[in-house]
Amino acid sequence: MKRPHRLSVFVFVLLITPLFAQNRPETPEFQVKEHYTKYEFRIPMRDGVHLFTSVYVPKDSSRSYPFLIDRTPYGVSPYGVDQYRAHLGPSPDFDKSGYIFVFQDVRGRYMSEGQFIEMRPHIDKRKSNKDVDDSTDLYDTIDWLLKNVPNNNGKAGIWGISYPGFYTSASMIDSHPALKAASPEAPMTNLFMGDDAYHGGAFMLAANFGFYAFFKPQENPQLPKPAAPFDFGTQDGYEFYLKVGPIGNLSKLLGSTSFLFDDQIHHDTYDEYWKVRNLAPHMKNIHCAVLTVGGWFDAEDLQGPFTTFHSVDQNNPDIFNGLVVGPWVHGGWARYDGEHLGRAEFASSTGEFYRKNIVFPFFEHYLKDAPDPKLPKAYVFETGTNVWRRYSAWPPKNAESRILYLQPNGGLAFEAPKNDSPVFDEYVSDPTKPVPFVNYTDPDVPQEYMVSDQRFAASRPDVLVYETPVLQEDVTLVGPVSPKLFVSTSGTDSDWDVKLIDVYPQDYPDSKLDGPREDRNRRTDVGPPSFTMAGYQQLVRGEPFRGKFRHSFEKPEPFTPGTVEQVDFTMQDVNHTFRRGHRIMVQIQSSWFPLTDRNPQTFVNIPDAKPSDFVKATERVYHTEAQPSGIGVLVLANPGEAEEQN
Repeated sequence: MKRPHRLSVFVFVLLITPLFAQNRPETPEFQVKEHYTKYEFRIPMRDGVHLFTSVYVPKDSSRSYPFLIDRTPYGVSPYGVDQYRAHLGPSPDFDKSGYIFVFQDVRGRYMSEGQFIEMRPHIDKRKSNKDVDDSTDLYDTIDWLLKNVPNNNGKAGIWGISYPGFYTSASMIDSHPALKAASPEAPMTNLFMGDDAYHGGAFMLAANFGFYAFFKPQENPQLPKPAAPFDFGTQDGYEFYLKVGPIGNLSKLLGSTSFLFDDQIHHDTYDEYWKVRNLAPHMKNIHCAVLTVGGWFDAEDLQGPFTTFHSVDQNNPDIFNGLVVGPWVHGGWARYDGEHLGRAEFASSTGEFYRKNIVFPFFEHYLKDAPDPKLPKAYVFETGTNVWRRYSAWPPKNAESRILYLQPNGGLAFEAPKNDSPVFDEYVSDPTKPVPFVNYTDPDVPQEYMVSDQRFAASRPDVLVYETPVLQEDVTLVGPVSPKLFVSTSGTDSDWDVKLIDVYPQDYPDSKLDGPREDRNRRTDVGPPSFTMAGYQQLVRGEPFRGKFRHSFEKPEPFTPGTVEQVDFTMQDVNHTFRRGHRIMVQIQSSWFPLTDRNPQTFVNIPDAKPSDFVKATERVYHTEAQPSGIGVLVLANPGEAEEQN
């Protein structure tokens, strides 16, 4: 989200839990201070506000260089012309190649003047110099840099990850003529529609509270101040959030600095607060090449890259507009080797491949006239088979729409159920004992959850499980996943959380990431058995949906208890091959805690809910010929359209 790459908590977790992490590449031996001179400027904007900007200029003045800009709300530390960053560009290759690197505090953050506004809305029609947004701020910045920083070649690029990814997207609209290339990476695009704040109308609880405990309002200009991490009082996030009770109680824990968090929880429908912050309709008048980047396992901003890519494509047909998606966590393509996540392995250094073969050649071509890397429209990594694919469109043109139908006795198949199947499956959802999203304790959102083993959930009585027979051939799914459910509830509201899962064969070898296991047949004193990959249930994609939004995200409606209704929604894209010998599984439940907030299962305003509003409910999912619940998918009919890149 709005994440400084989750440095406050996430990186610490990665450092102490290498099993779950995507490994860090080795740090190259390159001294920035030896090769660059640092300057600090306060660049004036058209409304008189000054934005603090650090500029690193190559000491070699024998040639000219393009600008490469990163605009951020997280501070451009270290401050002071004698204090240097260890790294400057999207990868070490940029530092060595030579750019004029520009880092800017956005309005109202750290050393920049002005007012900070969460995802500042874009202004399509400006009436005066007081009508400013991130597009005008970048335009004015580039204009000033061209005139005041010598030895530039007249070209500029911009890039950023997460919140800086949003600033990249917002800044390239109505682009300055000198802006030639932009790479929005994990960009937030619409916080309510699948980015950080809400997924399917359900509030992303743990991630947002953890973020706003760190990201607080500021009085500017100001240098970074030491801040103690939030004290959860436990390492168990499930325990912490359950004891807090209704989410409205969380604001009290943040004290007087909670209004940014309060905005998130109290705007719990798709109202004007969110609509004006939806960047997608404004992605117009872009004249630079665009390379949008995302990760299949980005727990914060997986939807943003796809929304940005499609919006740019629709509104700017005359530019290069490419999409890159790899098997990465949030920002992992810039920092890690990407060989594995948790126990899901990807067979190569996918991060290094991207840095050397995709992003570096992209900027080199458009900013320095280097040879054209001839990037495809979509450069995506296919998990399961672990290969890079090049497509002329995303989703691929030869993908066929199919439905995986829920069957009697927990079956799953591409054929619709017959009349003689059971009418429904049911379970009791108890909000006082919600289904956890991982089977271990963590106060935060471990990135590994997006490939985490789901066997613990499959054994719960409040989780429905549907599974295909063993696959006799590979099945490759591409693009969005779309549950189409016929349901009823004994309550007046309910969540429907759907998980698409790859079930490994029973003879699958244990991961090389685990040490040797003790022989449990001969030893009785070694404790619990270590993890086994045989039968591993790898989460491929999972999303919640809050049932009261089944007709509209603007005007929620209660359920009539016991009445069957259709609930259709769209989950985020996948590019995954279920291999021959594996099975495809679908799990359905009504809580996913504390990844999402709890639904009281009564039709109330959830931020203001009382403990008494949280009640048990009997949930039913129907699968008959007349009410055929299933999961809409796109099956790749002919993988030969793609060109493999190892």
